[in-house]
Amino acid sequence: MSIPIGTRLFTLFRGRKVGTDEFGNVYYEQRRTPKGERQRRWVLYRGVAEPSKVPPHWHGWLHHTLPAPLPAIKQYRWQKEHLPNLTGTQGRHLPAGHIEKTGARAKSSADYQPWTPQ
Repeated sequence: MSIPIGTRLFTLFRGRKVGTDEFGNVYYEQRRTPKGERQRRWVLYRGVAEPSKVPPHWHGWLHHTLPAPLPAIKQYRWQKEHLPNLTGTQGRHLPAGHIEKTGARAKSSADYQPWTPQ
């Protein structure tokens, strides 16, 4: 999916590149902030616009929690690779017993017990 022409023009004329993350997303801030307004910050995604691909150190900067983006956080060997949000796709999580998976699940102690009069 390509970036809309309006976004490209706005970025070209009013944006200043701040940096790039490990996913290839490019971060910008507004060159001149109008008096009384907060500086705009935005990201141009590489590939599909997937907001879950924004790393924590860039997320804090985008939302004005941090004044400057932090250096990239060290990746430990026990950490898993990033997975995009798969909601609404074929790769979404379906729990056991979901109608689209098997439709049957194991009995639970919390299952419904109908009341029967004596």
